[in-house]
Amino acid sequence: MPNKSDEKQALPRADMPWTLTAPDLRSGAALLACASVAERERFLSEIGEGGLCALPFLFEFWALPHQLPPEGDWRAWVILGGRGAGKTRAGAEWVRAQVEGSRPLDAGRARRVALVGETYDQVRDVMVFGDSGILACSPPDRRPSWKASERKLIWPNGAEAQAFSAQDPEGLRGPQFDAAWVDELAKWKKAGETWDMLQFALRLGERPQVCVTTTPRNVKPLKDLLAAPSTVQTHAPTEANRANLAESFLEEVRARYAGTRLGRQELDGVLLADAEGALWTAEMLDRARTSRVPELDRVVVALDPSVSGGASGDACGIVVVGAQMQGPPQDWRAWVLADRTVQGAGPTTWAKAAIAAMDAFGAERLVAEVNQGGQLVEEVLRQVDPLVPFKAVHAARGKVARAEPVAALYEQERVRHVAGLTALEEQMGQMTARGYEGQGSPDRVDALVWALHELMIAPAAAYRRPRVRVL
Repeated sequence: MPNKSDEKQALPRADMPWTLTAPDLRSGAALLACASVAERERFLSEIGEGGLCALPFLFEFWALPHQLPPEGDWRAWVILGGRGAGKTRAGAEWVRAQVEGSRPLDAGRARRVALVGETYDQVRDVMVFGDSGILACSPPDRRPSWKASERKLIWPNGAEAQAFSAQDPEGLRGPQFDAAWVDELAKWKKAGETWDMLQFALRLGERPQVCVTTTPRNVKPLKDLLAAPSTVQTHAPTEANRANLAESFLEEVRARYAGTRLGRQELDGVLLADAEGALWTAEMLDRARTSRVPELDRVVVALDPSVSGGASGDACGIVVVGAQMQGPPQDWRAWVLADRTVQGAGPTTWAKAAIAAMDAFGAERLVAEVNQGGQLVEEVLRQVDPLVPFKAVHAARGKVARAEPVAALYEQERVRHVAGLTALEEQMGQMTARGYEGQGSPDRVDALVWALHELMIAPAAAYRRPRVRVL
């Protein structure tokens, strides 16, 4: 801990509250917290009324280390962090630092900023109007106004920030910017396309830069970004920001998720590689994703019933899969169309959800594992729809043995995934040759496996080429 003379030199200067140097700003809050009561009172009295008004908006004075941009000539700054680690505040303050000048009407480094979130609503509600958003962080004399009709923030000095949705990558075709703030890139369904369009739009000024705030996920666009030589990153777990979080929240999530892969990702902010011996790797799943579904020959819904209801019970896996089955089995292809899994539901609820999925996708058959529910599964389903085309299947082998031939279909690139299957894919990434390494039961994966067995594996096993008799 520094001595008192060092503390006095590092504390902000009362006569220059808006022009503190970087070393002063990075150490000021910590030094003030460590100072004695008398020293804190003296500092607050000497800083003056103007300094007291300005101090709450000097983010560098209060910021945690991971919330401050690294030095150097970088193109993209990625802030990886757990839930509540202060990523949004860091992104909002970075935008302020780009557009604001020394005085309210002075120009900043950037004049045109892109704000890109998963949806327009999330840009508005989180990045602009959120508790840690741009408006909440801005001092009164520099606070921008929101022009809803144009989805723009306009600052008193003329700088503008425009909102964009990652669901519409083409919306970034045409505009141009000298800075951008991207939020939760790792959860975007069209992350690759949107990121590419943004790069073409960042073409103003001497050194366009982008700040990316995201909870990490093992997805290709994020991994490619982190591997780029022009990218820098900072990282922090949820605990780093515990002073601003409810203690009960931290206790609950740590008790529930500590030591799990989900906890390491969502709380520790760690980008997890594939589990050792994973049957489905992230690369396999990246290759499987598609936005095109052709006309299908068969569609089935597979159900992995939950015998224990309630919020703490296992989920009931419900997955919809269709297939093209023209020609020999090696030419067959499958498309995973939807994951309609329900959590903590009783038998009537999951039965209605499964039959609703059949109706929505025109499925020809409902396949359900009956090892645990037995005759009850069919009885419950027929109470909802007496004519449901139902097939009961029995698990004679373990989960891994059943999953391995299905994983082989993915290796052969014979299965495709539509968008929106994140929860299913996360379970698939935790299914290894040793078993399932996630929490609870892999209900979604079980349903997927049954569906692909019904559509691809069982028919292929029964397939026989006609024998040609040689005379």
